This record gives sequence, C-alpha cells and structure tokens, in this order.
Amino acid sequence: MIVATSNPSTKWAFRVPCVLSVLLCVLCVSGVAPGPALAGDQDLSPNVRLLMAARNSDAGALQRELAAGASPNARTRTGETALLVALKKDDLATARAMLAAGTDVNIAAVNGVTPLMAAAYAGQKDIAGELMARGADVHAVDRLGKTAMTYAAGQGHADIVVALLAHGVDANASYANHLTALMWAAGYGQDGVVKALLAAGARTDPRDDRGKTAADIAREGGYAATVSLLERK
Repeated sequence: MIVATSNPSTKWAFRVPCVLSVLLCVLCVSGVAPGPALAGDQDLSPNVRLLMAARNSDAGALQRELAAGASPNARTRTGETALLVALKKDDLATARAMLAAGTDVNIAAVNGVTPLMAAAYAGQKDIAGELMARGADVHAVDRLGKTAMTYAAGQGHADIVVALLAHGVDANASYANHLTALMWAAGYGQDGVVKALLAAGARTDPRDDRGKTAADIAREGGYAATVSLLERK
C-alpha cells in the first residue's frame, strides 16, 4: 500500500510505501480470487494458503503449504510475494523461511516496491544484507521514482546506506525531482546518513528541481546541526 507523507522542508510530498502495514483482505495468485462462499481453507489452493500463512505469521502452515507444492513466488493481487508480505509485517522469521524456500528476491509488487526497498525502509539491516547477497537489484526504482537508497536515507538507516554503497550505488545518484540521497537525508535531519554519504564522496552542491541544495533543504526543515555538517564540507 502507498501512503503520502509530507516533508516540512519541501513543497512536494515525499511518498513512501507503508512497509509496516499489511493487506487485510484474502489475496490470491494469478488474479483469480476464491469464491465468496468457501467451505473452509481446504478449498483454497496451496498458493493462496501460503500467502495467508505469511499474512498470519503461521510458520507451521507456511511449511505445510510449501511441502504441498505452493510456489515460493506466489503473489497476491497487488503483486506481493510471501517474502514481501513478511517484511512489511517485520516478520523476519517468515522472511527468512521464504528466502530459504527460494523466493525470487527481485519480484516487485505492482507499485514497484521490492523486498529490498521494504527492508531498507524498515531498517532491517541483516535481511537487507541477505537480499543483496542473493542478488537483489540495488538500483530498482518503484513507481514513485524511489529506490532502496532513498528509503534508507530518508529513514536514517545509515548501516543500510553504507551496505548499498558497497554494492555499487552511486553516492551522487539523482532520483525523482533531482533529489540525491544526501538531500533525502538532509530533509529529515538524518545526520548519521549525512555523515556516511559525505564520507563516501557525496557532493553538497547539486540542486533539486526547485534549485535547492541539501543544506537549503535541511535549513528549511529547521535542522541546524545538519546544515552545519553540510556547510563544513
């Protein structure tokens, strides 16, 4: 699910995936919904039951459905795998079970959000590292023009930012609205991320689509310490 949140230092809204919320409806695979008058869970396919088990954090049911032939890449109507459902719930045990089952780590939901983006937003450092080790695309962009880097930077997860840099993300890459990761961090006063990006060679002079630098954005947000960090560079 996508929700909009506004950064007080900008005129545009920063829109982020609500990775801590969970779809409350019963979801299915291949766009075919179970009928309205089911006798019980036994009438559902293994894939649907797998997704329900992930939604309910039911480890036993999850393993039963995998053993029954459920695909680890089964997807909900919104394109989420059980892996992504689990990450949005911060259910790391289920997420690891789905990784062990062989879920494709690059399957994105229909809104473009990938498991790595979800982990980056939530600050799930170890899972983010496992996803990258398994080949997660660190450059993937969702429908809002955001990446794992911009989510991690805006949320202040410096350790994930450093890991993304180590996996080839350019510290000076420009995203939607000509925003850099440094600008995202500055706009939320995330000084730990600002320091990590500056240490990696992030420049302070690029400007967004309004002509604002990272220091300008931090100043608008009232983050004096962040402005000081940026202006000392």
